Amino acid sequence: MVTLKDVANEAGVSDRTVSRVVHNDRRVDPKTRARVTEAIERLGYIPNRAALMMRNNRSGIIGVMTDVVASTPYSTDIIRGIQAEIEATGYSMLTVNTGGDAKQVSKCWRELKGHRVDGVIYVTMFQRVLNDWELDPTVRTVLVNCHKPKGAETPSVLPNEVTGMDEAVNAAVAGGHRNFGYVRLNPLVMAAGLRETALRNALARHGQNLRDDWCVQGAEGPIFNDRFTAYDTSLELLGRPDRPTILFCGNDQIALQVFSAAYSLGLRIPDDLSIVGFDDFWVITKVIRPSLTTVALPYFEMGKTAVVTLLSMIGGGQVPKVVSIPSHFVERQTL
Repeated sequence: MVTLKDVANEAGVSDRTVSRVVHNDRRVDPKTRARVTEAIERLGYIPNRAALMMRNNRSGIIGVMTDVVASTPYSTDIIRGIQAEIEATGYSMLTVNTGGDAKQVSKCWRELKGHRVDGVIYVTMFQRVLNDWELDPTVRTVLVNCHKPKGAETPSVLPNEVTGMDEAVNAAVAGGHRNFGYVRLNPLVMAAGLRETALRNALARHGQNLRDDWCVQGAEGPIFNDRFTAYDTSLELLGRPDRPTILFCGNDQIALQVFSAAYSLGLRIPDDLSIVGFDDFWVITKVIRPSLTTVALPYFEMGKTAVVTLLSMIGGGQVPKVVSIPSHFVERQTL
């Protein structure tokens, strides 16, 4: 069995230095930490978690609780960001998925507490306000992509929808566009209002506006069982003699349907119509031709920031109630 002393000899440091790295002591020089971490990985050293817990009253485990985000292609970057940041700390990650079910939420909390996790990062697929029963006030928790219920003191890491929308509108106006339309998200989704407001405010700063008759619905129905209506609504809109020259879309799936409707009418993109999506769902944005201009949400950065925030809480530091991570404009070929 590989011992702590073996790691120390391999890395050329003292036993105490290896112990500090294993205990995630931030005072260790980054270069020394990297050398020790490489030695640990090379030798396959496994710290005694039970002993660590007894000495520090900590398990060295961070729980990650998700609703359906773990199986959602364009949101898994949050999990990747969490994992990337955790790997640099010496902590382990334990992931559980609730499926949005109340009984499963309770079961997940029991499992995480059974492992005596030092804290939990709670991630949701889309922005929403959590229910009281989704949180456990006895466990340090950081929310990602969701908002705390009324009365809770849980910090949140959220995407800033405004920054990327501002950049997108700036580029569209600079490109000569003056006739703007919008294909909306499902109104039951919190981001629907956030994104439309961000678009209207960005246009207003340029003296532009959205015409109400050029704003159509792109999706509707119960969340998780909603249906896309963007093809039909944009087909009707784009078939009019008086139509917008650019359509902003609530997300990239909606943009794909608008794309199809435009081609059905024989419109050339971007010559006859420009399209801007939202999310940067790469399965769409990088695959279709011309490739889709969009606004990218900072999922990876949100995951990394959540870990930093939670570790600060674990260490007794002060953390902000809300951390806002900027989205950014990604210009490709449809603008």
